[in-house]
Amino acid sequence: MKKVVVGLSGGVDSSTTAAILHHQDYEVVGLTLWLMKGKGQCCSEGMVDAAFICEQLGVPHHIVDSRDLFQTHIVDYLVEGYSAGITPLPCSQCNKTVKFGPMLRYAKEELGIDLIATGHYARIRYDEQNNRYQLLRAVDRSKDQSYFLYDLTQDLLAGVVFPLGEVLKSETRRIAAQYNLKTAEKPESQDLCLVEANGSMRAFLDKYITGKTGDIVDENGKVLGQHEGIHHYTIGQRKGLGIAAPNPLYVIGIDAGRNLVIVGDRENATQTECIIKRVNWVSMAPPTSPIRAEVQIRYRAKPQPVTVVPLNSAEDQQVKLIFDEPIFGITPGQAAVWYTGEIVLGGGIICS
Repeated sequence: MKKVVVGLSGGVDSSTTAAILHHQDYEVVGLTLWLMKGKGQCCSEGMVDAAFICEQLGVPHHIVDSRDLFQTHIVDYLVEGYSAGITPLPCSQCNKTVKFGPMLRYAKEELGIDLIATGHYARIRYDEQNNRYQLLRAVDRSKDQSYFLYDLTQDLLAGVVFPLGEVLKSETRRIAAQYNLKTAEKPESQDLCLVEANGSMRAFLDKYITGKTGDIVDENGKVLGQHEGIHHYTIGQRKGLGIAAPNPLYVIGIDAGRNLVIVGDRENATQTECIIKRVNWVSMAPPTSPIRAEVQIRYRAKPQPVTVVPLNSAEDQQVKLIFDEPIFGITPGQAAVWYTGEIVLGGGIICS
């Protein structure tokens, strides 16, 4: 019987993943990562539900204390980024450094199991011609999470299965109900885990960053208003500026050194190209010449046609993205992920 470690958050997706594999005659072991610091978190609803699902299925349940890892790679990462005037994307960082990597390592070293599974909506297939694992969009495009998984390396993809990649979300609920899982009707998580734990991203950041008031200025340096801390602003933001102007204004720049938020019209918030750092080529080897693709600069953004130009960099793998049409709200710190059809070719972090 094949063994698999299933990452359990206590939600319907991961619970159904465990149930599907259990009923496919896998020997399932549940694994929950304890990520949040703070009083009472060890008894949080997610952990309790994960434990209940394992008891219901009759499988073992392990809890790994990953709070220090989460603090270093996610909390500190976010605080450092927002303090520097960028808007970091924690999810892809968390998937690689906190979840998939440590989970697979724990499975192999502590349990002697070479395979892990999660409830992510994405697919993996092996390309025999190029001897490479490919990451693909989920069948349910409305739930597709491949954007957040672009940073997974070949060794991680080799040890992961995504049972929900082939099903619709409605089918996931039906399967959960079929197996009488406690989580079958559990509401979906709508926000980042840190947002849910703190009430809002603003509340989370205010716990770690002391807001310093400064000026909101236009492109020419004219003072238009005041801000309460640059960490409350992001590129492309329109609401919450507190400025009366004849035309809509958007955040087009954040100058951490001078503690300035720079605003302008929508045209000034669009770009025709940007530089991407920390690139991970997922489904293909790094190219030596430009390629054509479709890129997403945010999770829910519509893919846009782009030319991906490899750059020589002493620091890390970098590319330049040249868009066919100017794109609004390109935000340093966020991820850009490029596809060909349903295949994730690669991705990285927007730096300029």
